[in-house]
Amino acid sequence: MVAKRIIACLDVKGGRVVKGVSFTRLRDAGDPVELARAYDREGADELVFLDISATNEERETTVEVVRDIAANISIPFTVGGGIRSVAQMEQLLRAGADKVSLSTAAVEQPQLIAEGARKFGGQRIVVAIDARYDRQKKDWFVYTRGGQQRTALPARAWAERAAELGAGELLLTSMNRDGHKNGYDVPLTREVATHVAVPVIASGGAGSAAHFVDVLTDGKAAAALAASIFHFREVTISEVKARLKEKGVAVRC
Repeated sequence: MVAKRIIACLDVKGGRVVKGVSFTRLRDAGDPVELARAYDREGADELVFLDISATNEERETTVEVVRDIAANISIPFTVGGGIRSVAQMEQLLRAGADKVSLSTAAVEQPQLIAEGARKFGGQRIVVAIDARYDRQKKDWFVYTRGGQQRTALPARAWAERAAELGAGELLLTSMNRDGHKNGYDVPLTREVATHVAVPVIASGGAGSAAHFVDVLTDGKAAAALAASIFHFREVTISEVKARLKEKGVAVRC
């Protein structure tokens, strides 16, 4: 049985880790390097660093911060935000990232997924999908530019396309659930995870250890990501893993 992964996320703006609700009302959560070191010590299986304002500010991810974090942790490290070229991917991987995450650029330049996979291997390419449910159309649609721009892409269809192009993993965030702490969007996660052949990381809505159990079992996710509940010590990574073990879910020690 493949062990499920618990991933800590650092959403960074202006050099500080921030967290909000449905991508708004951001509040400060600390220094990215200090938090990265803490999550490494506490047993996070992986770390995701997202420079959430890079795309809208039309700039690249801060390479210096990426380099500092990589020098202070031993767990796999994914970096995203403002990546628009293979050259930028290479720069971040050379700075210490293990994987790069594409979101807006992947939608606007789908060939970038294939180009990155060919050069670095699909296992290093993560496509991040921010999705919001449309009650009238009864489907989830992809948003870009930090959740500010809706596209006509249904989340499942885009996930399937991204995987076909070479993405080795999908980071699926429910914008409806993000920051609300009322549980992951299990139907969304299951809808995507059961139709792609690559691992899906569930994101958005974690509020308790039980929520991780739900999305990693009923939601069919390969991994679950959380931010605020870890940043503000509402739930610890060790508590989440203990609960998963109690429920018979395989996790890494």
